[in-house]
Amino acid sequence: MNAKSIYKQFYQKLIFATSLFIITLSFIFYGYTKATIYEEIKEQLLADAKLIYKLSLNSHVKKTNFNIITNQDISVDLITIKNLNSITYKRYQEGDDFYVELLFPFDLTNSKFIKITKNINSSRKMLNKIFNNILLLSLAGLIMVVLYAFTVSKTLLRPIILITEKLSNMNENFLSQIDKNALPIEFHPLANSINNLTNKIQTVLKFKKELFIGVAHELKTPLAVMKLKNEVTLKKKRDTEKYEETLKLSISEIDSMNKMISSILDIGRAEGAQFEKPIEVDLVKFIQKKANDYRMLAAQKNIIIMLTSNVNRHSICLQPTLLTQILQNFVQNAIKFTPEDKSIAINSQRIEDSIVISVTDEGPGIDEKIDLFAPFKRVGGKAGAGLGLFLAKNAADTLGGTISLKNRIDGVVGTVATVTLFGAPITDKTN
Repeated sequence: MNAKSIYKQFYQKLIFATSLFIITLSFIFYGYTKATIYEEIKEQLLADAKLIYKLSLNSHVKKTNFNIITNQDISVDLITIKNLNSITYKRYQEGDDFYVELLFPFDLTNSKFIKITKNINSSRKMLNKIFNNILLLSLAGLIMVVLYAFTVSKTLLRPIILITEKLSNMNENFLSQIDKNALPIEFHPLANSINNLTNKIQTVLKFKKELFIGVAHELKTPLAVMKLKNEVTLKKKRDTEKYEETLKLSISEIDSMNKMISSILDIGRAEGAQFEKPIEVDLVKFIQKKANDYRMLAAQKNIIIMLTSNVNRHSICLQPTLLTQILQNFVQNAIKFTPEDKSIAINSQRIEDSIVISVTDEGPGIDEKIDLFAPFKRVGGKAGAGLGLFLAKNAADTLGGTISLKNRIDGVVGTVATVTLFGAPITDKTN
């Protein structure tokens, strides 16, 4: 199938529609003018016939002595026609001349009619001039329509052309924002969407590069340690305990690498979850179920998980796997950093057409100057690959939400991890 130019289609359809309108309007105007002129001629002839009839009666003119009245364009006669009892009109042509004839009843008893014939050559000439003028105006209008169509097409399609050119020149090394000020207001939502998508692509590319560099660094370090330890151990014969120590170190480093590889595999699974088909999920029940699962993990440190919500139900369509990744990371981090015999609060709050889910802990807090959502960012001296928040951030972006990590402001030391999901609920019931 041959590609079609939207510019060409637009101006062709505009020319066709406008030309058809001009031609139709011209014919309607000409037809109306023609009908009006002939109607005036008929009314004039009828008025003349009534006047002649009235004068003939008042002067007691005998039918046999009816005088024939003639002038340059009109002739009047008294004729006899059988089987006719009403006023009639007709137009006819004799040679190069055109006429309108009126038959007006004068004496129906004797079948007498006043016949008035009018030469309408001058009226037809006037109609021909009007038709020629309309034709010239239509041709001029069509030319203006063509110019107008090209101008309007370029003007209206210019924003699309600008956006197309901008997008066609983009690649992973050149991702620039679209200037909304150069576009009509109707294109601002599209420009916002493209700019948001560009920001997401830039963020993903940045994190991917950091991820690859981080993976190489994280895997290279334990390998270098194992290699050096093994080389030193093999330089000379040693006691069995030394060999066991080296083997235990190697096993420990291998375990660390396995955890790192598992985290990298989680990234692959997270990207796969982005293509999961969204389903209707009741967020309140979903969070309640997940909280029950996390209570078993929290019980190992005697930590209490409290659950609150300002709605009984809030159903929206989303990928549940992505939401699980976010909640799991928030709660696991909260349990990891919260001391024993403390508490963790999970709260879901409906705010207009969004729902805010927060996990509040009693840990040591964070340094808000550090970008904890970057890959391999580890704080607090706890074990881990440093990819959890990175995965949570990607999941939130895919869900069209926002994610944040802040220190508590209620006077208690701790951290508040928050994800905000947008979209009107399918159904909900407020307490």
